[in-house]
Amino acid sequence: MSKWNSIEHRLFSQISRNWAGMPLRTWETLLAFIRGTATTTGLVVRAAFQPGDYPKGQKVSDADMDALNIEPHATLPMWNCPRLARAGASPRTAAVLHPG
Repeated sequence: MSKWNSIEHRLFSQISRNWAGMPLRTWETLLAFIRGTATTTGLVVRAAFQPGDYPKGQKVSDADMDALNIEPHATLPMWNCPRLARAGASPRTAAVLHPG
């Protein structure tokens, strides 16, 4: 988990409660428990399996970061920002944002 994030804290605890004591033997089972989670405040979880190789330590160039279309949310700009590849972005940027 990243630095303290109240949404992550509340959500992950509910996911853990939802699958407590259950064997998580398949991706389908794991995703079903995650998708079946909702918080008391109505936060609902969406989850998808994205198979692939995700090596650690990859760096994103300044040019690739500049090519992103990041629009901060009006209310919580540091927490919620849609990221869409801009026209002309490198194929690497598009692959990172939209794997598969």
